[in-house]
Amino acid sequence: MIDILVIGGASLDVLHFGGKTVHSAGGAGLYTSAAAARAGVHAAMFAPRPEPTPDVLQPALSRIEWLGPTVPPDQLPHFEIAHYGNGRAELVNARWGAEAQLSSAGLPADLSPVAFVHVAALGTTARQIEFVRSARARGAKRISAGTYGRAVHGETAAVQELLALADLFFMNENEAAGLFGAVDAARSAPGKLLFVTLGSRGALVIQGDHVTHVPGMAATELDPTGAGDTFCGATLAGLARGQHPVMAARQAIALAGQMIGAVGPAALWETGPLPQPAHDQRVALNQRQIEQVADLIAALPEVQPFDFIGPDFPPAGHPAALDYFFTSTLQQFSFWNIADGRYGGPLLAPLEGQTRKGSDYLWRAWLRPLWTDPDFYLPLRQAALSGSELAVLFRDDTGQQPMPGFDLHLDMARAYGRDLSALSWSPAGLVALANSTVQPLMTLLSSLDHVGGYKEDPLRKKAGLLALILQQRPERWLEPMPDEAFPPVIDYHLMRSCLRVGLIDVTDETLERALLERRLLEPADEWAVRLAAYEAVEHLVARSGRTMGAVDWFFFNARRRCPEMSEPECSRCAVDPVCAHRKALFQPVLRTTYY
Repeated sequence: MIDILVIGGASLDVLHFGGKTVHSAGGAGLYTSAAAARAGVHAAMFAPRPEPTPDVLQPALSRIEWLGPTVPPDQLPHFEIAHYGNGRAELVNARWGAEAQLSSAGLPADLSPVAFVHVAALGTTARQIEFVRSARARGAKRISAGTYGRAVHGETAAVQELLALADLFFMNENEAAGLFGAVDAARSAPGKLLFVTLGSRGALVIQGDHVTHVPGMAATELDPTGAGDTFCGATLAGLARGQHPVMAARQAIALAGQMIGAVGPAALWETGPLPQPAHDQRVALNQRQIEQVADLIAALPEVQPFDFIGPDFPPAGHPAALDYFFTSTLQQFSFWNIADGRYGGPLLAPLEGQTRKGSDYLWRAWLRPLWTDPDFYLPLRQAALSGSELAVLFRDDTGQQPMPGFDLHLDMARAYGRDLSALSWSPAGLVALANSTVQPLMTLLSSLDHVGGYKEDPLRKKAGLLALILQQRPERWLEPMPDEAFPPVIDYHLMRSCLRVGLIDVTDETLERALLERRLLEPADEWAVRLAAYEAVEHLVARSGRTMGAVDWFFFNARRRCPEMSEPECSRCAVDPVCAHRKALFQPVLRTTYY
């Protein structure tokens, strides 16, 4: 089955760069489909197919399923491109050849099984629009498109129409400035994705109104032709495998960085391991410790998943329970205070006669409307939520509102409501859609990548937690396939466990000192620790044979025996025999809505 179908073809190019002129295979369609294939998916290209095939295009035949009419080699498109460095390039000459006669009537009749159809730059934007409409008529579920500078400036209205029709769009920063007036103004409609490449500075990933800058990587630039198309193809491959858009873009930047170090698409014909995204060397996995801990927990009877039933949760079968969990799980973040630039202690407040901490407080407070006003959990109500209404819901027994990041909680509730309302989605609809597909878990997580409160986190902590709840509750709302892997649910308790148990090592003295002193960190410092913890838990689950839900619940409950503000009670901990006992280490301190 085809994962990605690229409409747009191969060309024979003349390239000018670094004071030299070379002849190479090229074409937006070729680079995009070759990158997707290199990234591990089944890619096809709908384009004129030369017979006999020129030598420079021979590698494509064994890597890409090449669909389309056969033509003599001299009818292939020919492009002449000049590169001036620092991302500046000019299309000096273009001859579209037989591609100009490529007809949408030749597309496969049923495109519904294809994960993504991508319409690369063609001779005119009008032709791209025609292919988008035709692909949609043939059942294509997700359609991507790209553009180029001359089209943006010469066919602006048509490019804007194409942008509105596509589900995903790829462009560079000059094109974004031409379409939006400024790169910083670029946004996508709810439910759609926009990727803006920034040359050596990386790329912007735009999910509706949320923008993430993905940094570039060090690379040796020889021939930058096709870098944007390579990024596009590799990103689509990551999305087809179920990755978060930001994580897909990280991998794509690594492949594009490798590609520009060779002439033309030569690097995309390589085999073997893919180039990996930049890894922060200041934090490393301790494989020996991961193996020891995994082998221990594999035999512990108490390592079991939690069913999310109890007095702080809706009873099984309650008609508003699904909406409760969708809206409350996105609020599971930022339960701690700041004092003098350092961690100032966890949220502790009295609620209904009992002092509750962090997430326990949130779960219970969010129950308040369940019996008297269940419509509170609906998207339209969340979108219109007022600060005073949320403050009442969070109010403790003393009449105070104790949430440290109150404004962030309000923002996330409104973003969730706005996105679901704009898309006419509902929790029940998302679950039904997920269960109707061959990969329910992947479908749910990918859908949540478009929903405020969930979409912002590349590591999907809250989305992963919600998926576990939907699968582990008695209602069994979500039924993943046996081979689908839940993402690690990495919050600060899990990071603290990874550091103290020794699953990850902090090798940088400055970062280690900041963790020991519980100082507020920069985002890059927090990301280094959190990504390492994420990878460590992945390894732990794989080796132990325990489910992600079981491992997550076991380490989440370590907060009771290895807490933030008092000496760890190691004698109560089943991991004590193999623990590294780095008891002074602390989780990264950073205010975020991710966890």
